Amino acid sequence: MLAPLSQALTIRVSEAETVSALFSRPEPSRACYVLAHGAGAGMNHAFMAAVSAGLADRGIATLRYQFPFMQRGSRRPDSPLLARATVRAAVAMAASLMPDTPLFAGGKSFGGRMTSQAQAEAALPQVRGLIFLGFPLHPAKKPSQERAEHLAQISCPLLFLQGTRDELADVARMQTVVQRLGQRAALQLFDDADHSFHVRARSGRTDQQVLDSMLDAIVAWLTTR
Repeated sequence: MLAPLSQALTIRVSEAETVSALFSRPEPSRACYVLAHGAGAGMNHAFMAAVSAGLADRGIATLRYQFPFMQRGSRRPDSPLLARATVRAAVAMAASLMPDTPLFAGGKSFGGRMTSQAQAEAALPQVRGLIFLGFPLHPAKKPSQERAEHLAQISCPLLFLQGTRDELADVARMQTVVQRLGQRAALQLFDDADHSFHVRARSGRTDQQVLDSMLDAIVAWLTTR
């Protein structure tokens, strides 16, 4: 399957705020993943582009979008209130673009956490589940579970993809969080991968192999929801 060209779109978050987005839709599409970026890089980052292209190869559409701070070129992430509003606007656009296609949401690090906060606040319309690419459970070198407390308010299925060397998600604490969430949550660990899903040469695998395994896990999970 040839990867489709990404269509540039504009999402209106409020009367005063708009953000850019990229919509990739293979034919046919089995599902659509609304994909938010992390705090350090926007929707055009190589990792985000690779996730979108890899999912397209597997028959999954994606809607990537910027948060307002990234749109402005700022390094300071938006307030949770504005970030959640942006998530909602992006999900609404995806639902309008693909009204008859199963819809999922989430993203990389900050983007995934903001998506989960939005879902905990009020269920995102038509979203069947959330997919996290490196959930930032705590700041580096400050292990805790406070950032996961709101997840208990979410009733839809959750998939966590985490590297075992992720400095923002202690493995033991992440496993405890997922266990407490019960059957609606699943955790897939990637040995030796860090927060960016980079693996060392001595791991015997490449970053591309890790990415392929991640994408296969996403597709296997979402096609059963």
